[in-house]
Amino acid sequence: MIIFPAIDLMSGEAVRLYKGDFAQKTVYSSDPLAVAQEFKKKGATHIHLVDLDGALSGRSENFDLICRIKKVTGLFTEVGGGIRTLEAIERYLSRGIDRVILGTAAVTDPDFIPSLPKSYLDKVAVGVDVRDGQVAIKGWTERSAYTLIDFCRKMQAQGIGTIICTDISRDGAMAGTNHDLYRTLSESTQMKIIASGGVSSVEDVRRLRERELYGAIIGKAYYVGAIDLSEAIEVAR
Repeated sequence: MIIFPAIDLMSGEAVRLYKGDFAQKTVYSSDPLAVAQEFKKKGATHIHLVDLDGALSGRSENFDLICRIKKVTGLFTEVGGGIRTLEAIERYLSRGIDRVILGTAAVTDPDFIPSLPKSYLDKVAVGVDVRDGQVAIKGWTERSAYTLIDFCRKMQAQGIGTIICTDISRDGAMAGTNHDLYRTLSESTQMKIIASGGVSSVEDVRRLRERELYGAIIGKAYYVGAIDLSEAIEVAR
């Protein structure tokens, strides 16, 4: 299993939100590049970046910073937040970003995924953000009509191979990850699943690895010192 340490970007800073609430923001660093370099020193090979400003505006607000992090660290970089057009996807991929994450566009535009060039599908993941069993959109501010399983099965049928599933109620709450959710999801689809939200201990990492998930995202638990990143990477192996 791959560990994806995360940096959520807002106004050029590394921040974390509590349960997706933009009004409950904690700034952890004014230098996200230094944070990413520290991830690499601790053994990370992959990184998960979220443009929170972009998630709200629908534009790539932290584009230059994201590309700089990729260029300087050389880590496998996946990026989400505000990527809602083919042009936005192409812009990131042309600058060496390894994987882009679609959220709102995949939910609200049923023709968007089918319209993508087939050569892009391996470089696209869909972020499935869940609140009370329903898929949320627009920076977690709105709830869609889709249930988790129905939406993931639709994405699988459209050729998406990787999903990043976040339980919003656990995100940033240090309450442990939702293992029942990932069990249900892994039993219901054949996709690569990256667990996100609430991964707050090495035991969480161990249980997710035993479920043979593709990856796990670690955010707040790293910043508050609850997880040693090097240990988590070793356990995930």
